[in-house]
Order: sequence, then C-alpha cells, then structure tokens
Amino acid sequence: MDKPVRVRFAPSPTGALHIGGVRTALYNYLFAKKEEGTFVLRIEDTDQARYVQGAEEYIMQSLEWLGIVPDESPKHGGEFGPYRQSERKHMYRQYAEQLVKSGHAYYAFDTPQELDAMRKRLEAAKSKNPTYNAITRKDMTNSFTLSPEEVQKRLESGEPYVIRVKIPHREEVRFNDVIRGWVMVHGSTLDDKVIMKGDGMPTYHLANVVDDYLMKITHVIRGEEWLPSLPLHVLLYQFLGWEADMPQFAHLPLLLNPPGKEGKLSKRQADNLGVPVFPMPWADPEKGEAYLNFNQAGFLPEALLNFLALLGWSPGNNQEMFDISQLEKDFDLTKITKAGIKFDYDKACWFNEEYIKQRKPEELVPLMLEVFKANGIAVDSIGAEKALQIVQLFQSRVTLIPDFWDKLEPSGKRLPQGKVLFVTPTEYDEKTARKKWTGEAADVVDTYKEHLTNLDNWVADDIKTTLEAILTSKGVKIGKVMPAVRLAVTGLSKGADLMATMEIIGKEETIKRLENALNTLGQQVS
Repeated sequence: MDKPVRVRFAPSPTGALHIGGVRTALYNYLFAKKEEGTFVLRIEDTDQARYVQGAEEYIMQSLEWLGIVPDESPKHGGEFGPYRQSERKHMYRQYAEQLVKSGHAYYAFDTPQELDAMRKRLEAAKSKNPTYNAITRKDMTNSFTLSPEEVQKRLESGEPYVIRVKIPHREEVRFNDVIRGWVMVHGSTLDDKVIMKGDGMPTYHLANVVDDYLMKITHVIRGEEWLPSLPLHVLLYQFLGWEADMPQFAHLPLLLNPPGKEGKLSKRQADNLGVPVFPMPWADPEKGEAYLNFNQAGFLPEALLNFLALLGWSPGNNQEMFDISQLEKDFDLTKITKAGIKFDYDKACWFNEEYIKQRKPEELVPLMLEVFKANGIAVDSIGAEKALQIVQLFQSRVTLIPDFWDKLEPSGKRLPQGKVLFVTPTEYDEKTARKKWTGEAADVVDTYKEHLTNLDNWVADDIKTTLEAILTSKGVKIGKVMPAVRLAVTGLSKGADLMATMEIIGKEETIKRLENALNTLGQQVS
C-alpha cells in the first residue's frame, strides 16, 4: 500500500471498556507501530440514548495505563478532528442526502406502531427475513410509496422521519477480509438499515464509513461481531463513490469464556468465576455495582499486554514472552487466527508472575506499599531499605501484586506473606503443631530465644548461624526443628526464607513471638 498507514480504535462510551476492546486497541496500535503509521482514537458517541457519563474518560485512562497511547484523539488532537462523532454531527447529513439524491437511500416516515405491525405481520407469515427490506419497503410509508410531492410536504412540515439505505435485492456483495479471505453476501439477506436517525444523528453505519473516509483510515481492525455490518459498509463506500479509498478490513476472532465455559466472554460469567474483564476500576453509574478489573487484581500492564497480544495472534514459533518493542516489530495481521480464543485467566496470571520476577525490586516497592497501606499498615514508618528487603523476600512468590500481603492457595485458603511481618500470630497451624512441636523442638526454641537476646548484629546470616550453633551443641538436625521455629515465628507451616523474615520482623518482635509460642503451644509431644 502506497498510502501511509492509518488505523483507528473507535469505542462507544456506553460503559466500561471491555478487555476484548482493549485487545482490539492493542492490535491497532501494534499494526500502526509496525508499519510506522498513525493510531487514532475516535469516540463514537452517536447513540446519545446509551451514553454513560465517565465512560469516555475511562476508555482513555485505561489505554494510558496500558501504554496504548494514540497519536490522534480527543485528548491529543490532530489534523483530522474533531475525534468525537457528536462534534462531527454537521458533517454527516450531506452524505445521507447525497445517497438519497443518487437513489441509494430514501426517506421513511413509518411510525413505531407501523413498524411493529409490519414485524408482527411478517412473523405471522413465518417470514425467513422479517426486516425492512426490498420486499417490505413496498408496503411502508416511504419515498417509494409516496409521491415526490407528498414526501416534500412531509419534510417541510417537520414530520419525523429517518433515512434508510436502499439495499440491492438481487446483487451479491463481495469483500476481502485480511484474516478471513473472500466473503460473499447476497443482498436478499440484508435489510435497509437506518443511516440517519430522527434526531438528526447518523447511525453507526454511516458515521463509521464517513469518518473512516475523511480521516483517511487505511485499515479497519475490529472485532468479529462487526463482520455482519461489513456488507453494508462496503455498499456505502460504493454508493458514495469512495470504493477506491475503501480501507482493508480485518475482523478479529471472538474472545470466549474461560476454559470449560463456551460462548463469548461475558462480564456476568467472568464475574461469577472471579475473572476480571475490565482493565481499570469501574462502577456502574446507575446500579453502583463495582466490577473486577485487572488493575486492582494486581496485574502489571506489560504482562496484560503480552497476554492479550497472544489471544488470537501467534509469532509462528513457541516464543511467549514479548516486551512491547518486540510486539511492535513482530506483529503481523496475517498471522491472526479465525477461530475464537478461550480467555485463559490462569495463563494471564502466569504472565504476570513472570513479569513480576523480571521487574527490578525497587520498581515494585511503591506497588507493594499500596497493598500494605490498603491493609492498614503505616507505610511511612517502614523505610526505603526495609521496603526493598520485603520485596526481595517475596518477589519470587508473588503472582499478583496483592500477594505481597497474602496469597490465595490452590486449596482456597489464603497464605499470609507480607502479613506475617506485621501481624503477631495468635493461632498456629494445627497439623504442624501436632507433628513438629515436640519436646526436643520446644527445648531448641527456648534456647534459641535466649541466645537471640544477646545477638548484637541482627542480620539473617547471624540469626541463622546462632541456630546452627545451638543445633550442633545439642546434636539435633535442622530438619527436625526448623518447622517448629517457623511455626513459632509466623504461625505457619511454610513461607519465605525464615531468617530473612526474622531480620525484617526485628529482634524484639521475634523474641516476643518465640516466647508466645512457648507459652501457647507448651511442650507438646507428637
């Protein structure tokens, strides 16, 4: 293609941005970067009845959090603006009227009652295609059944009307999709869609085509759910004389519910499974309901992008880890699959775990402290050095950022992680206490407590050396008593490096915990 590549992501501000929309935005962004083109964000707000306050801001904030920054948008501007369709209202009528004059569209004055009667009549006749089309338009109130004088009279009187496109009944619409190849649709299966509503606003179909043409969009990359609309859009390009400038189309495969659940990924089913489908926090402005989201769940944006990039696209090898620069270099529209892709949340979590492991510890400190703060910890008192120590202690054990505090185990129980550093245990793992808190173990813990009291250099290595010296003097192997020491300090049977944990907890608190365990557990013998 000789023209500079221009792509657009064009969401409607009718609610929160779904993760499927995020993938669409990502693919547009990656394609633009690969081709050294332009990525446009356009807000398609022609449906004012469904407009939701705050949705547009949510869309832009979500893309910014993920690093999908448009080159042109309502926020960034550009030479092809405005970038909100509601601000372009004056542009559309001329094209609708042009279609009427050329015979490719017509005025329809049907009342809601007349439309309802038509549908009921067709349903009663068991029509295979009960829509407003080349057959049914002959029995309705429109430019074809009214005289030109009557049409003009109604227009001048201000009678409500819409403009419908005239679909050729006996013609076939052919188009080529980058992902799906050649598609053919017969005109008899299509209906005469409304392209200009009674309120003077265009419908999605007309506004979409006009805006893509005026903004010089070269490729339309969007979800599979828009594929049924493409025959109409192709016809509009032809009817308006813009076929030579028609963009290439690529319709992405559907995202399906998590493994075990069929059908398109839905908020309701995902919510029931504890799986987020929104990128950022969002509360329904009418119902006030808050929904799960990837930001609050503890995902790093780069991990989520990597996961989403592979939901439909493959590099052609077994590589899974891609930073954004690699994705920009390797992305290829022709390597996108046609089949629907299951939204594997466990795989998303795996990506996040890998990215957390690769992050520099100091970069994770602010994120961890936010989690601690949310759990009532006075983070200002922790100190930079100690905070870094905590990150390094738990970094390899974290899947989601909230795991720095406690982590959901496969059993469904929550395993305290950072929590053990700040909360003195009042209960002890029953199974470990029963099997590992022996008289011998209690004796070692008691001796250990006394020796730690005199330890001046409170660092993990010296804390460990002290225990090893005691065990050597008593002729006890470390494996026999280590579970009991961990139990006394954390109340748990497992966790991060115990000596590093004790260093962070501090001398006074560690000794206090050992004393509490000795008093609470007693000298139980298994």
